[in-house]
Amino acid sequence: MTTSGREAPFRIEVTHGGRQGLILLDQVRAVDKSRLAKRLGAAPQETLAATLRALQELFAD
Repeated sequence: MTTSGREAPFRIEVTHGGRQGLILLDQVRAVDKSRLAKRLGAAPQETLAATLRALQELFAD
């Protein structure tokens, strides 16, 4: 997630901790679980559904 950047079909708007940002699906990276210090929360169901739809389009044959 980033708080800067511009909108695109493969970037999903999200609000977390009172801050507006974007999930950058065009910059998906693997992160080792040991590097994550603490869980900050969960995205709403609508955000998860939008993310899955965008990923399906991004990786469609």
